[in-house]
Amino acid sequence: MSNIQILNKETLSDKKYPLKYVTFEKPDADGVFHTIEKEVYFRPDAVAVLLVDDERKKLLFGKQFRLPAFLNGSDSGYLVEVCAGLIDDGENPEDTAHREVGEEMGYAITDLERVATAYSSPGGITEMIYYFTAQYSLESKTGEGGGLKEEGEHIELLEMSFDEAREKLLQGWFREAKTIMLLQYFFMNLKEK
Repeated sequence: MSNIQILNKETLSDKKYPLKYVTFEKPDADGVFHTIEKEVYFRPDAVAVLLVDDERKKLLFGKQFRLPAFLNGSDSGYLVEVCAGLIDDGENPEDTAHREVGEEMGYAITDLERVATAYSSPGGITEMIYYFTAQYSLESKTGEGGGLKEEGEHIELLEMSFDEAREKLLQGWFREAKTIMLLQYFFMNLKEK
């Protein structure tokens, strides 16, 4: 049973997803209760999918503009990332993975495997991310990809060999956490075929 007591929730913004100022009490290691205040962004859960073509030894990424990265020092604001997206109401993570890969990358996928589930930034965001790997091939192309124009998405597809992606990972070239995590998992578990 939790000793956490929520004292107050104040909505600071509710434009897209709620940002709340939460006042709560929790005991320290000695059992003494302290009142703490935090801003919490109530963001929906999401998926991230690393697309792998084992036959050609290729990985498929998307390159897109990210305003927060631009505002925090990225010269262009463009990041190279794995396919990702929010889970819609009524969807399970696997359904979302298939939908997002189709919309963003233009491929049907096979061998979808959940490899981890983790909070994205638990100090201030409620979002849980479901991490997957999946297979794609040239034969599984279903459309152009690039994301949904009505959502302002413009995603450039970028394919890399396993060796190039591994080298870029080691050099610190990737700057997006979901991508780094999935690449580390992939290369730690890669079995030569």
